[in-house]
Amino acid sequence: QAQLVESGGGLVQPGGSLRLSCAASGSTRGLWKWSWYRQGPENQREMVASIATGSGGRTDYADSAKGRFTISEDSAKNTVYLQMGSLKPEDTAVYYCKAQDWLNTYWGQGTQVTVSS
Repeated sequence: QAQLVESGGGLVQPGGSLRLSCAASGSTRGLWKWSWYRQGPENQREMVASIATGSGGRTDYADSAKGRFTISEDSAKNTVYLQMGSLKPEDTAVYYCKAQDWLNTYWGQGTQVTVSS
């Protein structure tokens, strides 16, 4: 079993930036795909960005995140980051980290991001 802990959320003004972190512990050796999802108060959980560490670091982004968000990973620290810029009020949501090995899917507890003036 792997455990995921997100951090870095908070209140930011429109146009600002935040960096979210997702640290994994426990059985992390087989984790090969990491994703960030978000869920607003009236929305379904949606994928924001993903990275496949075994495929040369292939990344994918939701259209809403392209050009503003960057996902990256530090394998030595078993940590994945989501650098968010040019934040908008509609980015307000709880952001969740997801990690997968070949058999299991793990979720973190989420971190709140609020974009407001």
